[in-house]
Amino acid sequence: MSAAGRRGRPRSAAVDAAIVEAVLRLLEHGATVAELSIERIAREAGVGKATVYRRWPGKEALLLDALRSLDPRTPRPAGASVRDDLVLLLEFLRRSGLAKRSSAVLRAVVTEVRSHPGLWREYQDTVLRARRESVHEVLRRGIASGEIRADADVELLADLFVGPMLARVVLHEWQELPEGLAESIVDSVLEGVRPPQDPR
Repeated sequence: MSAAGRRGRPRSAAVDAAIVEAVLRLLEHGATVAELSIERIAREAGVGKATVYRRWPGKEALLLDALRSLDPRTPRPAGASVRDDLVLLLEFLRRSGLAKRSSAVLRAVVTEVRSHPGLWREYQDTVLRARRESVHEVLRRGIASGEIRADADVELLADLFVGPMLARVVLHEWQELPEGLAESIVDSVLEGVRPPQDPR
């Protein structure tokens, strides 16, 4: 085979998937980010270290791709009702939290944010930002339509809606994520931020 032919050989998608799966499996079964090494990941995937390094420059880049592989597309709100749209977005988070692998992997990364700030910042920028913006968009529409007080702080309000769900998924994994949780959170917060009723 010519040198040109060797250079043009496509990368194996199956090998890529096996390496990412190895990372997810190790994290799901309790390995910490600090305990993962390229050597251990390669051994779990059944490939050589050089195979991994040809695809990713280091562990953080590989971990980021593993996190991205778990992230389903955020549903697009219909726009008919602020309440219904918020319930839709929080129900998406609840269902993600019910997925054992997703929640285990996210917890493993969150517990080591200080040791890997670059990884967490990149995950926030490439994955979580789109989710936050979806919530902000719904809240801004709610303010414009009069369903939410005009003086509401959109960023703070988004935290009030999303925070309780994330706390259960990431920080308190022993707590249940029952059906109806999204509706309970949305209704509780909306009750406090509705514009005051005109007494006339």
